[in-house]
Amino acid sequence: MNNLNNNKKIIFVIILILVIVVGYYFYSNYIIYDNNKGELIENDILIPENNTDLNNTNEEEKNTKIIVHVTGEVKKPGIVELEEGERIFSAIDKAGGTTKNADTSKINLAEIVEDGAKIYVPNVNDKIETEENINENKISISSNKESNQKIVNINTATQTELETLPGIGPSLAMKIINYRKEKGKFSKIEDIKNVSGIGDSKYNNIKSLIKVK
Repeated sequence: MNNLNNNKKIIFVIILILVIVVGYYFYSNYIIYDNNKGELIENDILIPENNTDLNNTNEEEKNTKIIVHVTGEVKKPGIVELEEGERIFSAIDKAGGTTKNADTSKINLAEIVEDGAKIYVPNVNDKIETEENINENKISISSNKESNQKIVNINTATQTELETLPGIGPSLAMKIINYRKEKGKFSKIEDIKNVSGIGDSKYNNIKSLIKVK
């Protein structure tokens, strides 16, 4: 009788051990879906179901806003907000469109607008004799183009100093500063073209006004 009881105890212990081993195996390898969080959990590692945050970040980068000043023969002259990459005709449209005295033949309506630019829509009676005068009346009228322009060290310049360069508005100035923080100082002035938004055309306008030492 005692032997029978001992055998039952041994069998019970063996079964209990098997249950524990099998249970641990399934617990370690089974994928649990959490309906509340919308995530997969495998071996305590959270696996996102999708890249929503990444997509949102990319969308925000695509929708960079810029600010420009529209003056001259428009119905609502003043500050307007555009998407980066929009053109002059969009800025004019957001300023209420042109007046009946506007002469849009003197400006390039298809030109891409830069952050911080000033767009002037001329009057039909305005006399614009040279290409230089057209550019001055069209966009970015400032003292930046004067012969006594201060040379800007792009490795040490503040945002305000960078904004004195032709076509460099607040957005591009911050991109230059952020590039310096992430990549280090520029080794030559041509390296500024590595900054997003500064191509050959913009570089040619500022290359004589910048230095790295």
